[in-house]
Amino acid sequence: MTPYQALETLEALSDPAKAAEAAEYHKAPPEAERRYLGLSTAQIDEHVAQWRADLSVEGRVSLADGLWNTQVHDARVAAAKLLTQARLRPDDAAWALICDWVPQLDVWALADLVTIAGQKRLMADRDRIADLEDWVESPNHWVRRAALMMLLPWAKMNNLKDLDYDIRETGLIWAEHLVPDRNWFIQKAIADWLGALSKHDPARTAEFMDGPGLGLKTFARKEAARHLPDVPMTDD
Repeated sequence: MTPYQALETLEALSDPAKAAEAAEYHKAPPEAERRYLGLSTAQIDEHVAQWRADLSVEGRVSLADGLWNTQVHDARVAAAKLLTQARLRPDDAAWALICDWVPQLDVWALADLVTIAGQKRLMADRDRIADLEDWVESPNHWVRRAALMMLLPWAKMNNLKDLDYDIRETGLIWAEHLVPDRNWFIQKAIADWLGALSKHDPARTAEFMDGPGLGLKTFARKEAARHLPDVPMTDD
C-alpha cells in the first residue's frame, strides 16, 4: 500500500458538502492549502485498521509519512492514527516522525491526534520525555501545548512508581512555566491537565491552584478546579 493508493482509497469516500463543513470548522491557516474530504472518523478508522493489519511497522511509518505530506486533512488524521498503538516495535522511527509533525501542527483536531500518538511512544520509552524539554519554549503555541499534553497520561495515573512521580512533577513544572502564557489553547491545556490530575491527586492539584494556579485566566482556573471544592476564583 503506497501513500498514493491510500489517498485514492480515502478520496473515493469524499463528501463535498461535509468537506466544506470540515474546512470551515477546522480553519487551517490559508498558507497550509489544506484539502478536506469530509470523511467520518469511522470511515478513516476502518481503513487504518486494515492498513495496520496488512503492513509491517516499517510500512506503517512509511505510509503515515506519505499520508501526512499530502496536506489532506483526512489523510493526516489517518497518518496519526496509524502510529497510535501501545505496542509498536521497533518504534524509534515512529517517534522521530511524530516529533517531525509537531512543529507542523496548526489545528486543534490534528494536534490532539498527534499528541495521543506521542503519548503512546512516551509510555513505551520514558527517556524520550527529554526530547520535549525545548518544546516548552517554542514560539509555536501548538508545540508548547504538545509538550504538556504528551505528559497527560501521568496526570491520570494511580499508584505511581518513583520515575512516574518525577514525570508528573515535570508536567507540573511545565504547567507552572506556562501559566503566564495568555494563549487560549495553552490555558485550556493547563486546565485540562490539572482537571485530570485532580481526580487522582486532589491534594497536589489544590496545592498548585493555591500557588502558580492563581495566575491562570478565570476560565482555565474554573475548569482546572471543577472537581475540587472551595477553590476561589480570580479575575483575569
